[in-house]
Order: sequence, then C-alpha cells, then structure tokens
Amino acid sequence: MESKGRTVAELVAARWGDHRPGLRFEDRALTHHEVAAGAAARAALLADLLPPGAEPHVGVLLDNTPEFPLWLGAAALAGAAVAGVNPTRRGPELARDILHTECPLLITEHAHLPLLDGLDLPGVRILVTGTAECNALLAPYVDAEPDPSRAAPADRFLLYFTSGSTGAPKAALCSQGRLAAAGLSLVGQFGVHQDDVHYVCMPMFHGNAVIADWAPALVAGAGVALRRRFSASGFLTDVRRYGATYFTYVGRAVQYILATEPRPDDRDNPLRLGFGTEAGTVDAAAFERRFGVRLVEGYGSSEGGAAVQWSPGTPPGAVGRATPGLVVLDPGTREECPPARFDPAGRLLNGDDAIGELVNRGPSPFEGYWRNPGAEAERRRWGGWYWTGDLFYRDTDGYLYFAGRTDDRLRVDGENLAAAMIENILARYEGAAAVAVYAVPDPVTGDQVMATIAGSFDPSAFAEFLLAQPDLGTKMAPRFVRVVERMPVTATNKIHRAGLRKEGVRCADPVWWRPPGERAYRRLTPEDAEGPLVSTRGSSVGGVGGGAPTARGAAAQ
Repeated sequence: MESKGRTVAELVAARWGDHRPGLRFEDRALTHHEVAAGAAARAALLADLLPPGAEPHVGVLLDNTPEFPLWLGAAALAGAAVAGVNPTRRGPELARDILHTECPLLITEHAHLPLLDGLDLPGVRILVTGTAECNALLAPYVDAEPDPSRAAPADRFLLYFTSGSTGAPKAALCSQGRLAAAGLSLVGQFGVHQDDVHYVCMPMFHGNAVIADWAPALVAGAGVALRRRFSASGFLTDVRRYGATYFTYVGRAVQYILATEPRPDDRDNPLRLGFGTEAGTVDAAAFERRFGVRLVEGYGSSEGGAAVQWSPGTPPGAVGRATPGLVVLDPGTREECPPARFDPAGRLLNGDDAIGELVNRGPSPFEGYWRNPGAEAERRRWGGWYWTGDLFYRDTDGYLYFAGRTDDRLRVDGENLAAAMIENILARYEGAAAVAVYAVPDPVTGDQVMATIAGSFDPSAFAEFLLAQPDLGTKMAPRFVRVVERMPVTATNKIHRAGLRKEGVRCADPVWWRPPGERAYRRLTPEDAEGPLVSTRGSSVGGVGGGAPTARGAAAQ
C-alpha cells in the first residue's frame, strides 16, 4: 500500500510488518519487514558510533548490495545523512571526498578496502560489512524496531556528488522531505504500485538511483532488485529473474543494452517502463521496438533546482513543456531567448538567438552544496534564480529541447549549435553504437564540430549518410570524427566529455577529417594535426560541402 510519509524515516518504518518480498540481490531475498528491521538495527548502532558533536554523516563506499539500502534506511531513522562515495575515485581524490563531507564513519566492503590503503583519513572510523566485527556490533540491536520520531522533513539526508566535469565534485544536499516528495511525485507520474519491482542497476552512490528508483519504490511499497554494477549483457536476464517492471538509466546505458546481440524473445520480459536521461530519440525508439518497453526521457538538474516532465503530446526530440518559472535566458543579457524556428525538415534555424541557459525563476527545491558557498552562489546568481548550467531552446508551444551543458557550447562561424541535436542526428548512422559531439577550438571559425563514434566507421558511407540527413544544418557536420571501440564514460555512465575535449584531435585513437573545400573524410595524419586545420570563414564547406542550404536556412547563417 502506498505510503504518504513526509520523511524517509516514516517510509522505512511503514514497511515494518510487511512480509511481502522487498529486496532481491543475486540469490538473496529479504522481505520488506526484514529490510525495515535491518535498517532499525543499523540506526541503533549509529547512535553509538557517531561521535557527539560531529556531523551526523555516514560515508558509504559500497557497490549496489543490500547493505546500501539498509544503511540508507538506517541513516533516515537516525536523523543522519549518507554521503555516497564513488569507488572509481582514487588516492587523494577519494580521500578528499570522504574528508570534505566530514564523515566520522565510513561503511565499506572487503572488495573496496584496497582503495583505502595508504589514505590519510584522520578521525574516520572504517566499518567493513559482513565481517565478524560488524556482525558483533549489530548483534545487540537485532530486535530493534524502526522509530521515525527522530527525523524531520528538513533533516539532511543525502550528500551526493555531482559529476565534477569542471572541477572537484560538489556534494549536493537533499533533505528527507525532498526525497520523500520526489518519490511520491514519481509514483503519481508513472502509476507505481506495490506489485512493481524496481531494478536498480545504476550506482547508488549517485542521486539518480536513490531519487528516481529507490525512493518511489519505498513510497509505493514496491520491491527492489539490485545489480552490483551495471551490466548490459546481464540486463535482460536480471529483469526476467526478478520480474522487474521499472528501471532507471543515465547516459549511455541504453546504448550498451542495444549493442548486445538481439534475440527472438527480447520482447518476452515483464518491464513496462524505463525512466532516465540522455538515451536520445533514436535509441529510445530502437529500445521500444526491440524490447516492447517505452522509455520516458526526463530532465532534472542533479541538485534538484529544476525539472521538466514528459507528457503526452510532447514532440519528438523535446523533453517536455516548460512549467511556470522555467525560462531559457541569454546568460549575458539575462533576457528570455526567442522561440526556436524550424524548417520543414526540423532543422533549427535561429540557434544563435534561441539557445540559452535553462533558469528557474520560480520556487526552487535546490538545497545547496555542502561547504561550497562559491558554487552555491553561482547557481543562485541574479536575484536568487536557479541557473541549471544546461542549454535549452523552446518552441512556440513552450516545449523545451535539450542542447547540452553550458561547457558543451558550440559556436561555429558565429552560429550557436546544439550538441544534443547533432548527436541525435548522428545516432542514426548505422555503425554508431554511441555518439558524442563537442567543440574543438578554431582560430578562424571559433569552434569546429568534432564527434566521437563508438562502433564501426566507413568514411565514404558516413559522408553519404550526412548528405542524406534533411535536418543537418550546413555547419553541423563534424569536421573531425574520432573512432573508438567503447565510449569513455564516467562511473555513472555519462560520456566523459571533459576528457574528449581535452584530447581533441591529438589522441591515440584514429581520427578522420574533412579538409577545407573537400567533401570526403580521410585519415588525419600527424602532419595534418600540426597544420592550421581551419576552414574559410563563411564558405559552404563549413557543412557537408555540396548540399546547398534552403533560402531560409542560408539567411539564418
């Protein structure tokens, strides 16, 4: 039965006495009651382990094992906060994350102990799950019952790190009330009920898995199935094994699943919905064709300051309709950008004017960053508005289209281009398992478009493919194409764009390019890489080189 608790602690306690299957992991199964009991025992232990006067923060350095949601529940009941620690961080960076969030207690597992070797972590007690020490500490509390009275909606509950693509990761704050409200909202949006099973395959140290997957399951009393780490090859097997009906994804996860070998029985699965970001319209359609499962693309800033929901009638490529307070602003003038204009093929004609930063000028649930006033001020600049750091444009009906991060901005020969739009077009190329589009600097044109493609690449076929795309603007075609076996990604399956931009054309992988005035791609040589690599300003070779723009398109350039 759906719970309407105002705190996460109330949601955890509501599962006490519920003996339906609640948590599945590999060959292990726990009832909802056993999960609540395990959380209660750990909450009682936290009262002993957290030093008086210290921040009530618990670092959790775990894969997606049952211990992760158990300690989340424990922290909720104890009025404490969990700092999810990224196990792909190393050395001083890992120590920095733990110390920055002021965690006097770090929960980890044997597999991650080598990561902590040699780290200077003064004042941090390390507790290893599954050990004799941990079991002995929990033993006195095995009969504890969950008591939600110690928690309030405003209590800090999560400190979850953003990607850190432009510097050290920032620990965003999330209260018990905000997480409970987010879970309730998703239950209503997607009709989640107690017979659903949520497959949590995205890492739980990241906000997506906890906020978009675990929280609505907790609200609705749905089951949860955990995957230690995401596996594309194991995805469908897990879904069938656990009877999963709902999952979330981030970044390239959907592309990896689609890259697995198709089978005649792919549509024989219990899934009814996938919810996430960055799958793209091409891959979302391919996923539904193959598995019979609709993917809902949503938008929500990691910090919770702005969200856009898909609704029936949303045009292809759009995220959803702007709600009151959400506007697309020119960061320089702080004025609202005009609506986007498209040609009949769907090509954006006025990107230079229409693309801006998505800003929430209304009430914002953003709760700040831990000990980072500079980053907080940047988010809340200009009268307290919430600046998302994401580029969008909107159509005349108010629907919003994602154009990339602000640091993904492309400006080619005086025209703003949407990296996300170009990626959606290039994703149609048959050999592309994954695509990333980003800018490389050019002293003449400002930027040149570079693409990284994971998969197979035929330069002649790719050039012909570009010519056949009616919505590819004359300046959108990649000047450079890097070909990789597997797209470099972060621990949360997002493309590692900062690394791609930094390496540019001078990388270890094969790079193909179109020299100025030529239509065909050829292999970039070391001599080419040291040359000017520029096109003539204003020439037609800024695009594919041969397709004349429409009169309307030419005017926009």
